[in-house]
Amino acid sequence: MIKPRPEMIAETRAKLLAAARHAFGTVGYAQSSMDDFTAAAGLTRGALYHHFGDKKGLFQAVIQELDAEMTARLNKVSARAPTRWQGFVDECATYIEMALEPEIQRIMFRDGPAVLGDITQWPSANGCIAALSGSLGQLKRDGVIADIDEETTARLINGASSHAALWIANSDDPQETSKRAVQGFRSLLERLKLDRPDGEK
Repeated sequence: MIKPRPEMIAETRAKLLAAARHAFGTVGYAQSSMDDFTAAAGLTRGALYHHFGDKKGLFQAVIQELDAEMTARLNKVSARAPTRWQGFVDECATYIEMALEPEIQRIMFRDGPAVLGDITQWPSANGCIAALSGSLGQLKRDGVIADIDEETTARLINGASSHAALWIANSDDPQETSKRAVQGFRSLLERLKLDRPDGEK
């Protein structure tokens, strides 16, 4: 039975993404080739060009897929927390800790900036800043944090967490660097919090 065209297109795209993600996550961007991707996926270069344009376009698609997975994981971390404030802090800290995971470390925080430039300028950064601003706004309305400018603070947190993740990914001792980075980052966030003897939200 012949599959519908949209289904075939989706399958081809998924095969190329999976093959590229494996290569980028193991040997890295520079050492992987389009022939590697197409051979692993059982497809032609023409299919790769059609769906992604070139190697960089395929890499961007892998980054987007990985970023979406990371966001979903972070949302679960936040949802599990006992308070909104704790969820916010845990989510930020978990993002930094993800830089220890081999695939994320290599693709997002080593090759990503080398290929796509400053991580804080990626299109996905705008979504992160908007989400952070929304969380900060709610925490401010709840009276949990100080009366700060939400967008400014969101951009500062986004920049600091991205820099911390890059520091870990490129460190000679990622585990130790991660401990220091997460501890320091949590301490910084605590400075935003107001004393709440009646309990926090």
